[in-house]
Amino acid sequence: MPAFVVAPLMAAPFYTWWGTLSFGVAGIAAELLLSVVSDSIGGTAANQDLATHLISIGFATVMAGVLNRAAVRVHAQITAARGVAEAAQRAVLPAAPEHIGELRLSTHYETAQQDTLVGGDLYAARATPHGTRTIVADVRGKGLEAIETVSIILGAFWETADRAATLTEVANDLERALARETARRSGYGDAEGFATCLLTEIPDEPGTLRTINLGHPPPLLLTSDGTASLLTPNAFSVPLGLAPLACGEPAEDHWDFPPGAILLMYTDGLSEARDQMGRFYDPVQRLTGRTFPTPQRLLSAVVKDVRSHTGGHPTDDMALLAVQSPSNRTT
Repeated sequence: MPAFVVAPLMAAPFYTWWGTLSFGVAGIAAELLLSVVSDSIGGTAANQDLATHLISIGFATVMAGVLNRAAVRVHAQITAARGVAEAAQRAVLPAAPEHIGELRLSTHYETAQQDTLVGGDLYAARATPHGTRTIVADVRGKGLEAIETVSIILGAFWETADRAATLTEVANDLERALARETARRSGYGDAEGFATCLLTEIPDEPGTLRTINLGHPPPLLLTSDGTASLLTPNAFSVPLGLAPLACGEPAEDHWDFPPGAILLMYTDGLSEARDQMGRFYDPVQRLTGRTFPTPQRLLSAVVKDVRSHTGGHPTDDMALLAVQSPSNRTT
């Protein structure tokens, strides 16, 4: 009899209301059948036991129906909330276009916390009068404060990317925007308002690129012959939000960007991904000797490789932005 009582309660979260009810009806039918075929059934005491069992199963079925209705409402609320979160993610962190001029782009974003769609990492790419400019950044901290900082940095980037004549001016504008909003918002400490950041600029005439690295993991350049190399700056600048600690303005670095090469920009969710032995993911070692026809194929391979390295349990958010130089160049 206990199994007949538990069955509808166990079914309530997983089945429809009619499905849950069918478990209770089946339990009552089974209890009646057992009472008919059992040799021990007989007399008043047995009839009273049967009545008690049927009442217990009936009560459990009613309670299961109530639980089922509650579970359906909760599921509907979660579905609606997830839809809102997805819309917020698209608004706060829209995917980069697949093409800007002759450049091909691809993006990927993952949060370490399950069922969380927006975290503290960000990326963006924009065609400007000065070439294609991109940003990849990692905001310190988690939660709503990190998302607010993401919005501030992205908003400032969209505004300044077209107007600023140099990447250094872009970095300075981002710094001023973050400092202004940090001071404006009450209860938001200065120590919380910083972010590592990588800015790039690819001229409309391909072949070179410029970067400013504000305490961020250096990007990886993969050429068509399978070479993978980190673009480590001559000097790292301090992260956004910590300009008072800097000795001077952020400096640009200049690099070759060969035809067909792919520039992979990422946050430390990739470079600090650990395996079960505590070893970091090494993108140079893992990607050297491999070639990828498109940035989409590269990111798919990287995401799969990181999941394999971590055993499917990432510990930090990961944002990826890949930009491929055109394979054929006219002179």
